[in-house]
Amino acid sequence: MERRTIRIGTRASDLARWQASHVRSSLEARFPNQRFEQVLISTTGDRLREAPLPTFGGVGVFTKEIESALLGDEIDLAVHSLKDLPTTRAEGLEIGAILEREDPRDAFLSRSVRSFSELPQGARVATSSLRRQAQLLHARPDLEIVAVRGNVPTRVRKLDEGQFDGIILACAGLVRLGLSARITETFGTDFMLPAPGQGAIAVETRKGDPFIGEIVRAIHDDTTARCVSSERAVLRTLRGGCHVPVGALGTISEGSLTLDALVASPDGRRYVRRSITGSAEQAESLGVRLGEELIEAGARTIIEDLRRAEER
Repeated sequence: MERRTIRIGTRASDLARWQASHVRSSLEARFPNQRFEQVLISTTGDRLREAPLPTFGGVGVFTKEIESALLGDEIDLAVHSLKDLPTTRAEGLEIGAILEREDPRDAFLSRSVRSFSELPQGARVATSSLRRQAQLLHARPDLEIVAVRGNVPTRVRKLDEGQFDGIILACAGLVRLGLSARITETFGTDFMLPAPGQGAIAVETRKGDPFIGEIVRAIHDDTTARCVSSERAVLRTLRGGCHVPVGALGTISEGSLTLDALVASPDGRRYVRRSITGSAEQAESLGVRLGEELIEAGARTIIEDLRRAEER
């Protein structure tokens, strides 16, 4: 195999660097004679740390600059949180590998209560996600939702400073950063569905680069790939954009894939959830079918109303 330094592009946040280091160590274990290096790239989402994501167009805000560097041959592969990647691929790029998934669920952190159910009426709960907000308010409309940005350690610090009573974060990020001991409660997926692709790391490559393609395929996990393919197919079918709260989770058992998904209004008052089961070999088509079922069950009205509100 050709020997050259392979440049791995990533955001500069603590979690992004952990993910890139994980990809690097996984590749080095399989190709010990190959050289790898990390290249840190600043993205729009990183530069606008305090602005709520929906206010500056959340789709691609953590990926565009990295993809531009990949297309410009400044890096050889890019490492992303899969949930940050738009479902429509940039021309000339493809997902070369998806690594085995970490826990996809959401976690509740608090210093004042021992469980989410113990939060008092009107408690302040922080999240940057409309999906989490919608599901929280669906269950507890009395809560005050506080928008919060910043990397994971920054958000945890704000909790410790008493800026809110609790915060919702992805289990995967907390585990990867060694902060799992801070989790007060892990939400079951019957209560809160994660974002499509949550907990999965994607490696993006240029099309027509067989050298890099062969290398990254060595760390590809097919089971995870089928699950997230079904989830992202739901999102793509809904065509709701970053302003629509969408949750989805696919799980595989004995060759059968079960996919759960929901669409809700940000205030949680309108809430449509459905599930489907079929062959894991048909993961993407199952996602399309479930997306269509959600649309017919009421998601279309939610999405259209949110789109009109966005245009005003």
